[in-house]
Amino acid sequence: MLSNSDIVELTQFRRHLHEKPELSGEEYETAKMVTEFMQNTVPDEVLTDLGETGVALVYYGAEPGPTVMVRAELDALPIEELTEVAHKSQIAGKGHLCGHDGHMAMVCAVGRMMAKQRPAKGRVILLFQPAEETGQGARAVLDDARFAQIKPDVAVSLHNLPGLPLGHVAIAEGPANCASRGIRIELTGKTAHASMPETGVSPMQAVAALMPGLTELGSGGKLVPGYRLVTVTHAEMGEAVFGVTPGHAVVLGTLRCLQDADMAALCEEAEALISEVAKRDGLQVKLSYHDVFHACTNAADPTAVRKRAVEQRNVPLIEDAGPMRWSEDFGLFGHEAQSAMFLLGSGTDQPQLHNPDYDFPDDLIPVGAGIFQAAIREILG
Repeated sequence: MLSNSDIVELTQFRRHLHEKPELSGEEYETAKMVTEFMQNTVPDEVLTDLGETGVALVYYGAEPGPTVMVRAELDALPIEELTEVAHKSQIAGKGHLCGHDGHMAMVCAVGRMMAKQRPAKGRVILLFQPAEETGQGARAVLDDARFAQIKPDVAVSLHNLPGLPLGHVAIAEGPANCASRGIRIELTGKTAHASMPETGVSPMQAVAALMPGLTELGSGGKLVPGYRLVTVTHAEMGEAVFGVTPGHAVVLGTLRCLQDADMAALCEEAEALISEVAKRDGLQVKLSYHDVFHACTNAADPTAVRKRAVEQRNVPLIEDAGPMRWSEDFGLFGHEAQSAMFLLGSGTDQPQLHNPDYDFPDDLIPVGAGIFQAAIREILG
């Protein structure tokens, strides 16, 4: 369904996106580029500024039927790219180092296919979602009043995955990505002269207790029901001077569970520990949560459809890759529709996601698009 010229143009577009990365919530030019590139596919409806910067393209079938949504992400990362590719990032300190540029190109390829042959029934929604990296984009789209116009019955997505053989697919029913959230712990006591620490209230002992104490609440292990992992990601205390006993500290951590149901209990335990330590040391404490991601769970029916699409396209299928530790805000769409995400291998020798030398493999564009297309055709004809 994709011609050689289609693939060349899609590859060029992916590389153009790669040159112009924008961070979460700032994807105005990226959204504009996608909208302009997709004009020649003649969508029946175009929704822009969805959830602030998102774009949704709607393609109608000949008869009424279900709505299938295919999602890609618009945002890049605040990481300096360290590659020598001709299309490397032109924006200092920012880079498409997670492959969202490639995901956009694949979903644009689905639009090219829709232009050539509309589905027999229903609607196809191509959603280009903002702010996936911060966990805020899916929620912003869902909270946009216009989402009711495009509410899907089935929602599908993919993510490329270094470490899996190039072009191989991993998908399974059940947990696909963990729920996670960042916790910020601010401890406040009283500063004092370093020669008279007893006249102040230092958070030093509290910080020393919280770092191992929090990690003991979730030590990781196998990704099975009940999995919990707490990672301390940052700590700072006082000022970088020798003459002052600190009176203020901040500790950041990430809480991670395989299932949403376990997150509330983990938060409760973490808060109890923090409160106990702060009270013991006479400190005031302020807690806040950030980058909240819900678990992503693959529903049975769309997972089965996707497996058949993979087989139809003669793509190698891996069924025992298991859920991923990292999080994805696509999980929120599973609260509104039957949803499924698959992983598309980007090579065993490929740098990992979020590494400064990562670059999306262009050969995956027709592979991912073809799987999406086959799944759409099975559901909508």
